[in-house]
Amino acid sequence: MTKLEILRDAGNGMEVNEVQARQLLQINNGSQEFYSLLSVARALNRQEYNNRGFVSSQIGVNAAPCSQNCGFCSMGREHYVLDSTWEKDADSLLAEARLLLEQGTDYLFLMSTANYSIENFLRIAREIRALVPSEMIYGANIGDFGDEVAAQLCDVGFTGVYHIQRLREGTDTDIDPRQRMNTLEAAHRHGLAIYYCIEPIGPEHSYDEIVEEIFRTKRFAAELHGVMRRIPVPGTPFAASGQIPLIELAKIAAVTRIATRPKHAFCVHEPNLAALLAGANLLCAEVGANPRDVNSNTAKSAGISIDVARKMLWEAGLVTSESHAMASNSVVMPSTAR
Repeated sequence: MTKLEILRDAGNGMEVNEVQARQLLQINNGSQEFYSLLSVARALNRQEYNNRGFVSSQIGVNAAPCSQNCGFCSMGREHYVLDSTWEKDADSLLAEARLLLEQGTDYLFLMSTANYSIENFLRIAREIRALVPSEMIYGANIGDFGDEVAAQLCDVGFTGVYHIQRLREGTDTDIDPRQRMNTLEAAHRHGLAIYYCIEPIGPEHSYDEIVEEIFRTKRFAAELHGVMRRIPVPGTPFAASGQIPLIELAKIAAVTRIATRPKHAFCVHEPNLAALLAGANLLCAEVGANPRDVNSNTAKSAGISIDVARKMLWEAGLVTSESHAMASNSVVMPSTAR
């Protein structure tokens, strides 16, 4: 099949296989096929998500050197580059969660480093759960775990977990890839939804590697999916390893969106308009520590606010809870037609 035939069938609801996904990734950026690819991915959002755009918020509960030592992360134990170390208390986290909910976040996630006390995490998460609407996605982003912790996460009220096998896991990190898969299996067994992302994509990663990760997730029917390009965080081992351009990220986003068809939404990191025109419809507003920033309060640095995220979604033509208010407040330029 030609690439345009694959796109035609995908637009009509046909599933894309691994060979076809690889063909689509090989499309030349900026070509006619490239814009056809983006168009199909964007059309799927209109069909499957009713053209909705969503904002997810994530609270980093601590900032500390992490034993997993991911080479691209600002918190690796051998290259910790955040400006401080800390653990937030329950009152601070409750206040942050309350504010994010008041600002209208659609989803809420709590993130900790792999060595953070699971007992503290569960205790605080239970208190925050009382604030979270029952129908809202409430996710945990923590280190690897087994069946006991999976059951506890369910008991607390988490709807799912953000957990992935990163590109070149075990090579660029100190994590055994089998450990990541065991965690995904445990979460899946206990009914926790899987929230996934292909990351952190760098210029050295092949399309074969990316396709492998795309189709790994179909086994778990990830309900949220996304793509993330690697940020060259100063002071980390990958600081000088380069980035892929946003046009390449947009293509990968479109192919991943078409191939995975996640139930709820498709995310991109960092937020950008190109990917929003290529099938992404979910942006993340982060507070606290962020693995892609050297400022331990990323809301004051690389992070974006809920309002900024919502505005970006609106600019891309997606419908959000505040779209009508933005439209009425936007500046209308006078016509120059005569």
